[in-house]
Amino acid sequence: MISRRMLAIRPRAANRRHGRTLVPRQMPGTCSVSGYASVRCMWPDIVDLRDFYDSGLGHVARRMIRRQLRAMWPDVAGMNLLGLGYAAPFLRTFQDEAARTIAAMPSGMGVLAWAGAADGARNLAMLAQEDGLPLADLSMDRILLVHSLEHSEHLRDMLREVWRVLADGGRLVVVVPNRRSIWARFEHTPFGHGQPYTPNQINGILRGAMFAPMRSAVCLYMPPTRRHFWLKTAPAWEKVGERWFAPLGGVTIVEASKQIYGGIPAGATARRRGYVRVGASAGGG
Repeated sequence: MISRRMLAIRPRAANRRHGRTLVPRQMPGTCSVSGYASVRCMWPDIVDLRDFYDSGLGHVARRMIRRQLRAMWPDVAGMNLLGLGYAAPFLRTFQDEAARTIAAMPSGMGVLAWAGAADGARNLAMLAQEDGLPLADLSMDRILLVHSLEHSEHLRDMLREVWRVLADGGRLVVVVPNRRSIWARFEHTPFGHGQPYTPNQINGILRGAMFAPMRSAVCLYMPPTRRHFWLKTAPAWEKVGERWFAPLGGVTIVEASKQIYGGIPAGATARRRGYVRVGASAGGG
């Protein structure tokens, strides 16, 4: 016989979705969304990501996301660019203009050599810890996070590292699955794994990490299917979706700037204005 106590400690099936378990309390290293804390999934395998972007559906997704990125960063001439996560398919469009382009892939994901557009060019990819990037302070002018934030188990530490290496006046762009879209509910694409977010949730996370959200965009309005008809009509779906179904796109893209605050150096004492009491002068003569 099953008692009510035994039923009470069993995890509810409704709380098991998209490869993760939702628990009604905040846990270290997680982000609370709508009153629940989501236990992060494992990092996706780098080979699976490469194979997706080599497929017909992946080509369409890459083209639509690139279009939004180019609108946010129309000119990167002479700048240093960093991609964290699996950003190589999107960095290529900026490579001819930028002074330096680096693709950093987290150790939990793995790394693949990436030589960029030129044949025989040197490798531009590196394996890095998400919370310990081997880059100097203020060394990057633009940073792109793709297939990164939604999988990170150390989200706050990762964003602090991004803040450290981003130059003053630099720009950060985050690409994450949209929580409201059907893309976040199908696991045959990378956008169906990890923690999806709404634009407001992303804005709150960025503000908490000392970034100021500037603008956002949503794309991927076609269904996440490999059928030729849907792939061929993807541009038309984008036009219709941007006009009539803006909140329902598969991917949310947010651009933010680095916030700089004035402070007092460690060990320094703040100066306070003091006043000298002057006694009344003796009268008479």
